[in-house]
This record gives sequence, structure tokens and C-alpha cells, in this order.
Amino acid sequence: MKIRIENPNNSKKKTAMLCGFVLEDSDKVLGLENIDFKIIPSIKQSTNDMGGVFGKILVIPTTGRTASQRILLAGLGKKENFTNDTIRFVSGKIAQKARELKLKEFSIIVPPSSLIEPISSVSQIVEGCKMSLYKFEKYKSKKENNIPDLTILVSKSEKISKAIKIAEIVSDGAIYTKSIANLPPNECIPATLANFARIISKKNNMKCNIISKNELKKKGFGGITAVGQGSKNEPKLIILEYNHGSRNEKPIVLVGKAVTFDTGGISLKPGEKMDEMKFDKCGGCTVIGIMKAVSELKLPINVVGIIPSVENMPGGESYRPGDIIKLYSGKTAEILNTDAEGRIILADALSYGEKQYSPKAIIDFATLTGACIIALGTNIAGIVSNNDKLTQKIMESSKRTTEEIWELPLNGDYMDMVKSDVADMKNVGIGRAAGTITAAAFLRNAIENTPWIHIDIAGVAWTQVATKEKPYNPKGATGFGVRLILDYLQNI
Repeated sequence: MKIRIENPNNSKKKTAMLCGFVLEDSDKVLGLENIDFKIIPSIKQSTNDMGGVFGKILVIPTTGRTASQRILLAGLGKKENFTNDTIRFVSGKIAQKARELKLKEFSIIVPPSSLIEPISSVSQIVEGCKMSLYKFEKYKSKKENNIPDLTILVSKSEKISKAIKIAEIVSDGAIYTKSIANLPPNECIPATLANFARIISKKNNMKCNIISKNELKKKGFGGITAVGQGSKNEPKLIILEYNHGSRNEKPIVLVGKAVTFDTGGISLKPGEKMDEMKFDKCGGCTVIGIMKAVSELKLPINVVGIIPSVENMPGGESYRPGDIIKLYSGKTAEILNTDAEGRIILADALSYGEKQYSPKAIIDFATLTGACIIALGTNIAGIVSNNDKLTQKIMESSKRTTEEIWELPLNGDYMDMVKSDVADMKNVGIGRAAGTITAAAFLRNAIENTPWIHIDIAGVAWTQVATKEKPYNPKGATGFGVRLILDYLQNI
């Protein structure tokens, strides 16, 4: 999608479709005040008829009476219900309508600053349009290639141009994440993810290090080695380094779980919906997408992305319930369920990230527990943290990006629930109680003193039965966390 900006003069704008927004219970089209309703009386009537209902789209042919071929009215809902996602959501609907009409280009008028600050508005328009036109069609013989160009009608300024460029990079990062996460397990094994990391590192001047099976075992990554040993597809620890801050500045470390396919191992999952376990790599894909965008944004900071990647299979060499393994931290873990594998590989990566980089903060992403879906549903991610200040910063970014999160507690009682009688800890808690928190408690054992936040994206990483429909999140992977963390990193 090519994106241009032009100063607004909508009565003379030549375009296939001129798009304006309408608030509920209003007869005014925001930004279309210069259109003479006497020339096209149907606009006035149509505005009344549609009522500005949130997400409702109405297209009116102008039959040559104006410079634009069509006028589109897009409902924003009630003003008091306006959120940081409203323009993004509705812009996505507009973009999809433009593609449905097979247009080559369309134009959107930025709403007045009395409703929304222009920089926020153009950012949401770009994100909504770009992400809503994404489709995973890699394996379809017939592809829908029509991506119309967008003109944003807004008063030009350097700040506006910069906001659009940033929004394009952020959107592309989320789309890149979705594209990898949507890959089927026969086309995306740990080595494939490692190759993606190598490609973006070369393109974007980052360091890339891949630690493979023999070296993992030699260096003491007992968790990654154990989980990965049941598959013929060898495990990988993928490390990306972006160093654009000062030499003495401690980095932010991002860790993402990437189980390219999860059968549950010896503790085999039920067959129903097992196909969705291709999405168990979404945490790692999120980190790759963030690292790509960070490098393209040229942020003046240091960031490290660490992705432990395995395939959890019930092979002849699989690890077993009852095994005791030694993790990278030196601590031992009793295995009670091989389907609780994500926390085991993450524990290794978290310990490595802390010891190797002495970071200012660690953030991890993982499709970790079904319990998180039971607790919070499929539209809000769960978070657990050891640092209130870091949590507050991530919460602020969540409000700006509307990637919703909810904090769960972690105290000594929960830590006790993962203590083992025969090892330092066990990889499941007590029964089904507090499953998301006990998984985080296991991870907490891998962290010494570094500020840390764990984001459980099991419910939000891909669209599921109860997922709220959003035009910019078509069926499949959602790229959750990319916009959230990029906002946090830009505001450090």
C-alpha cells in the first residue's frame, strides 16, 4: 500500500472514493463540510439514515457531481464511547470496502482535532488500513492481490509525516509477525525461524547468533534440550542484538516462546483443535516482528531478542513425566507433564538473557496456559510481574495501543505451589488451581533481581471462537504484543 498525504480540499479532491466519518446521532460528516449538499442531497439523507452507528459503512455514488467518484460515510458511534481504537477499527472497515469495490486508490479525511489529536488519528488510519488488508494467502492458488493506495487528507507537517512513517513500520512489524505465525508446522520448524532471524538481521544491521542442539547441550540449556529431543527437527536458541544506544546502556531483553508445533509430547494433547498448535510459536514470532520494527525505526536504544524454539513431539527420545532436568540457571525441575513445556524452554532463555546481558528489564511473551483463556477470555492477555514500575509503563502503552492486558498476582503462596519434593521445582502447580500464575511462578524462579514482566498471550495470539471481530485482525494470528511493546520502547 502506497500512502500519501495531501492538504484537505475535499470539494476538489479527485479520488475513486472520498471517505468521511460520522458520529452517532449527528447529521454532520466530519471533514466533508465543504461538500455542497444541495448538489448531492442524498448525502444529507444518508447521514440521517445510517445514524453514525459504529462500524457501519455507506457508499454513495456522486454520478459526476463532484471531483470524487464516490463518497463513503463511516460510523464512529457515540462520542462518549470514542476510544484509542475507534479510528483504527473504522479505517480498517473502510480499507476492506475499498478492496471489495476493487478500487485502485481511496482517500480518508482526518477528523477534526476537537475529536482526536491529528497525530494519533493518522497513526490509527495507517495501522487500521494496512493491517486490515493483510491476508494469509501463501498457499492459495488464487490470490486476492488488490491492495488499493491511500491518500490521507490532513494539514501537512513534519510531525504528521513522521507519525505516518512510524505507523507504517509498526504495522509492517505486526504483519510480518502474523505471516510467520500463520505458517503451517510442516513449513516452519525451529531452523525456519532461525533463518527468518538471519534474514532480518542482515537487512537491518543486527547481530544474529543461533545456538543449535549440540552446543545447547554443552552449554547447559537443559530445558530446551529436553523438550526438543523428541523431534527430528533440532531445537534452536535464536538471539538477535540491536545496539543503537550508548555502549554502557543496559539493554531491554525480549524473550519469546516458539514451539513450532506442540503435540504435548508424551502427555499427548487431545486431537481436537491440535492443528491450532502451530500458533504455539506466536511468542517467538512476536519478538522477531518487534526486532524488525525496532531496527527500521532506528530507535536509540539497545534491545536483545531471545527466542527458544523447539518442536514438542512424542518420539522415542522424548523427555518423560517423572524426569528431573537441570536448567540453565543450575536449578533442577521435576517434570510432571510434558505438555507444560513452554515454561521449561523459557526458563532457560530468561536465565541466559539475565546472565549474559545484565538487562534493565526483561519482557517475555508466551502462548503459555489454557488457564489464561479460562480466566480472561480471548481478548485480554494476562501479565505477571516482579516490578510495579515496569508494569505501569506497559499498562500505559496498553491504553494507547488498545492491546489489552490484565495483571495477575504473584506472591510467596504461588511460589510454594511449584516447589517439588524431589527437585528445586516442578513444572506444574497443584491441580488446576491458578494455572496461569503457577506457570509464571516457575518462570520467576529463573529471574534473580531484574525487573521482569511475563505476558501470557494464549488467548489473544490468534483468533478463536470468542475473539472479538476486528477488521485489522483477520482470521489467524493477530500479532498481539508488537504494537504494545514498540510503543513502550519508543516511550522509554
